[in-house]
Amino acid sequence: MSPRKQDRDTVIASNRAAYHNYFILETVEAGMALRGTEIKSLRDGGANLREGFIRISDGEAFLVNVHISPYEQGTVFNHEPRRERKLLLHRAEIIALGTTIKQKGLTLVPLRMYWKGNRAKLEIGLAKGKRLHDKREAISAREAQREMDRARMRNA
Repeated sequence: MSPRKQDRDTVIASNRAAYHNYFILETVEAGMALRGTEIKSLRDGGANLREGFIRISDGEAFLVNVHISPYEQGTVFNHEPRRERKLLLHRAEIIALGTTIKQKGLTLVPLRMYWKGNRAKLEIGLAKGKRLHDKREAISAREAQREMDRARMRNA
């Protein structure tokens, strides 16, 4: 199978910690303005979304603090690993997201980066922060579900 066929609709990186730390209220798909060495590095799977967030300023959205590893075969013109990357969204989407996060005190977090065809896309989540008791409640619900699944497997 050729590398191009293999890359179609596959996940490059995901931010599982976001689902632990936030309630995800809504998701939006966005494109990214990337450099050539960044795309090559993403094809090698070198991305980390864990500490990233989206900042909206002057009618533009930027992906901040996301690490894309430098391309190994790159030269002195290699990209900066944690540079701000412009997100490609419609103006109406940016305005709607900007007003929502200002009014309700929410945040925008990157959830996953994936290939759609031969383009790298980013799934953004409109998120509300969880408090400690919410996190504990989610952990106990997950453990209870695991116990029920184990009991079901023993009886089957």
